[in-house]
Amino acid sequence: MKMVNKRKILPSITTTLGSDWKAQLKEVKELKLKEIAIFPTCLKEKERKKFYSLIEKTGIKSIPFCHLRSDMKIKELDYLINKFHTKAFSLHSLVEFPLLYNYSKYKNIIYIENVFSPLNEEEIKSFGGISLDISHLENDRLLHKEKFKKDLKILEKHPIGCNHISAVKKVLSLEGKGKEKSLRYTSHRLESFSDLDYLKRYPKNYFSDIIAIELENSIKEQLLAKEYIINIFEQKVTLNKKF
Repeated sequence: MKMVNKRKILPSITTTLGSDWKAQLKEVKELKLKEIAIFPTCLKEKERKKFYSLIEKTGIKSIPFCHLRSDMKIKELDYLINKFHTKAFSLHSLVEFPLLYNYSKYKNIIYIENVFSPLNEEEIKSFGGISLDISHLENDRLLHKEKFKKDLKILEKHPIGCNHISAVKKVLSLEGKGKEKSLRYTSHRLESFSDLDYLKRYPKNYFSDIIAIELENSIKEQLLAKEYIINIFEQKVTLNKKF
């Protein structure tokens, strides 16, 4: 059980199209939570200022994880680290979202996420390692076999500094927006706890000490999902590969 207790499995404030991040923040305050993860994924700079202001009013003391947008200035990272003790940032591939600012000051706590393009080792070496979205990995296993195999080889060579966990559906659905819109199994909306059972497939070394639940669901529902994830870990502490 020591392995499970060491991990932080964090409910998150998400800002994707299906989220109501203001309602999530209201819940955080009502539940008197002191620690969360944040995904300011769809918020531009002006909106993020309001976002941070509202976070400060919730009583939150710690934000161990933040998904980093490529347009976030270094002063935003300074703020999150100094105010909320952020320990890990995830970043999309620079191929997909070129950086606007120099993040070398914090490169050791920034991790490259596995998204639509294959993991790029040169990018990973320039930062702290990999931010492994387990649902993206499972989606690739089901739909993009070659990418999946290539990414597995890279996972064996580089540290995993943080994780995202979303739902994986039983049927394909159209998800995302713009150039990211595609048919996929992964979803930010959890409808059944069984949509988390794919986690049983992956070995324990794929799970870092900082795990962010990336769901559009309410915070209360995310906390129930957290308990379900903990039960998966406790029932199968040594997770087995089943590729």
